[in-house]
Amino acid sequence: MTGGTSGIGKEIARGLVRRGFLVGIVCRNEMRGRATVEELTGEVPGGRVETFLADLSVLMDVRRVAASLCERFERVDVLVNNAGVHQMRAKVSADGYDRMVATNHLGPFLLTNLLLGHLEKAAPSRVVIVASEAHRFADRLDVERLAEPGSYGKPGSLRVYGRSKLLNILFAQELARRMEGSGVVANAMCPGPVATHLTREMWGTERLGALLSRTPVVRTPERGARTALRLAVDDEFAERSGEFHGSVPGAPTAGPLKDEALARAVWERSARLVGLR
Repeated sequence: MTGGTSGIGKEIARGLVRRGFLVGIVCRNEMRGRATVEELTGEVPGGRVETFLADLSVLMDVRRVAASLCERFERVDVLVNNAGVHQMRAKVSADGYDRMVATNHLGPFLLTNLLLGHLEKAAPSRVVIVASEAHRFADRLDVERLAEPGSYGKPGSLRVYGRSKLLNILFAQELARRMEGSGVVANAMCPGPVATHLTREMWGTERLGALLSRTPVVRTPERGARTALRLAVDDEFAERSGEFHGSVPGAPTAGPLKDEALARAVWERSARLVGLR
């Protein structure tokens, strides 16, 4: 899984370790990775956790860590794409793409594709993508320019973050279609507003985020991880694929999520950007 050293990701990792999985965490910070391994293995007798270093916004890093994962593990039973950022100012990735879109979409897209062979070996297996209801705030999706760097500040950052989360869901839908009959299922989910550093940044101030984290408006990381864990391990979801499990009951489906042609176009464009075409 990616982004497993803090917040929702650590709680997902914790849940998988408790269920007996050998968990490989892809993270950027070696010290935080070590601390997470010590915490989780100390808490769960016999728990198995390993870390792999990579910055998902850097495609060379993604290819390197995918090779390490494939060498270390014979198969992958569950892949959780959890790592994500919400940056308040536009930044450019090492490959020349918008860094937020590169981290939240292009990196996970490439990693998943590079691990598909190992997922198929483990079938029935599962891919869980942590998306967000923020996909509803996305700017108009221009597929040819989906990762093009631009200029934005705090107000515009939510639209770009929303675009990256929309791309996550479209990716899950198209992956499910392409893997139909293989035993690999793919679903996306929103953990809801969770008391993490990312959430505080989205609201714009540390103070507001801290205040809301003490109210029922904001979920704990443990609660935010529950749906992802259910998608990863519950028998109920063993054959269900291509779904988005939102955090707002009864909310209407956003228009782009009904567009299969758009999902296919996003896949093809993303494949070209990461060098799979």
